[in-house]
Amino acid sequence: MITGFELRETSEKGEGIFATKSFKAGDIVMVGVIEKMLNGNHSHASQIGKNEYALHGGLITKVNHSCGPNCGISVNATGAHDYVAIKDISIDKEITFDYAMRNYKIDYFPVKCMCGSISCRGTVTGWQGLSDEKKKEYEGFVAPYLLELDESQ
Repeated sequence: MITGFELRETSEKGEGIFATKSFKAGDIVMVGVIEKMLNGNHSHASQIGKNEYALHGGLITKVNHSCGPNCGISVNATGAHDYVAIKDISIDKEITFDYAMRNYKIDYFPVKCMCGSISCRGTVTGWQGLSDEKKKEYEGFVAPYLLELDESQ
């Protein structure tokens, strides 16, 4: 089976997922599968509802955060998160997404963001910590319950 990605060491962030084939904007890069439901949030948890968290199986938990990501989130029929290219991704490019695209609140990462993006916010924030401008930029590539949580606040 050809997946189009593999686990590699990064120069500064430990492990990461890298493209082994090219992806065009709109392509599904990784298909999410929920491995197990969790009792609460933690560093590898994906929020799948207002107070619901899950652990995805496979290499999805190894995808690193970026404040300038090349992938976004799409919730599939099982409720898991697929990662969809929001811009073209070339071979050997690290596959990244913004953790704010799946979690309303982030409590488990260092104070200083290490993504290295030119648009780095300086810290890894959840959806609630994004500017209105950034939320608009991510439109169509975030988990829908985040929008519902915004409306209920």
